[in-house]
Formats: sequence, structure tokens, C-alpha cells
Amino acid sequence: MKTLLVKYKSVIRFIVTFLAVYGILTIGYNLYLNVSDGSKFYPDYLTNLVSIQTEAIINGLGYDASIAPHPNEPSMKIIINGKYVARVIEGCNAASVIILFLSFLVAFAGKFKTTLLYGLAGSIIIYAFNLIRIVILAVGLYHYPWRREILHTVIFPMLIYGTVFLLWMVWVNRFSKNLKSNE
Repeated sequence: MKTLLVKYKSVIRFIVTFLAVYGILTIGYNLYLNVSDGSKFYPDYLTNLVSIQTEAIINGLGYDASIAPHPNEPSMKIIINGKYVARVIEGCNAASVIILFLSFLVAFAGKFKTTLLYGLAGSIIIYAFNLIRIVILAVGLYHYPWRREILHTVIFPMLIYGTVFLLWMVWVNRFSKNLKSNE
């Protein structure tokens, strides 16, 4: 058993580090959600911000977009040209995807400054792609409501998880200490 632990030390370290960082960030995010003042920023600050920015982008594309709190659930309704097309829920704010991205990054850490800067830049890229994803979904649902499933189940993974995967590959191949220690 000891020989297996020694042989797979780096794999075990990666898994333990990933799970620890993921657990800590997820618990922290859930604490944030539980103490979030829903009366000022409904349903929470980050989801509210994503909704406002989505509305601004859609309006910038020439549509008449507005957002409104959903009366029956903690979400924001996206309305385009008077038609309710989608809702932005807490899961749409990209926080959980950013937590996943950062957990992998720390588990495959490079130099502290490089890890910090790449984590910040990657989080901003993921957040931006998430806004683009929501805009594409909302406008797509406005024009093609019968394509709801394919828009949500194909566009979302393609943009968000594809972006995260590409960021991870760049990280592992360019900046990670683990790559340099294996050469």
C-alpha cells in the first residue's frame, strides 16, 4: 500500500488539493448565499448583476429588453420586446463554474503570482463568456422558443465548459509547476 501511495503521490496530492479548495470555496459561496440580503439585490448580488448586464447587452443589440424579479421563485425574468423569454437563477451567474476552474488551478498550481493572475483573468473570461451565453440563450429563445432544449443543453456546455477546458489546457501546458517537474 505504501508503494502505491508513493507511486501516485502527485495524483493523490492533486485530488486532495482539488477537493479541499473546491469544498472551501463552495462552503464560502453557500455562506454568501445564505447571508445575502435578498431585499436589496434580488435574488443575490451576483445573480442580480448578471441580470442587469444581460439586459444592457441585449438592449445594445437593438432589442427592447428588461428584467424583473420573478414573483414565484428567486430569479430574474428576462423580457425581450414585451415577451418573457428566460429567467436568470443563481446557477446562471457562473460562480460555481469559476469555483470549479479555480479549484483545478490551485490543485495544479504554478508560481503564486502567475496562479493568482491567471485565476483572476480566467475568472473574468468565464464570467464574460457566461454573459454571452445568457444573451445568446435569451435572444435565441425570443426567436426560436421551440429550440429551448438544444439552446440550453448545447450552447451552455459549449461556451462555458469549453472555455474552462481551454483555460485549463493552457494552464497545464504553459504555467503549471507540475509540467516543469515532469520534464
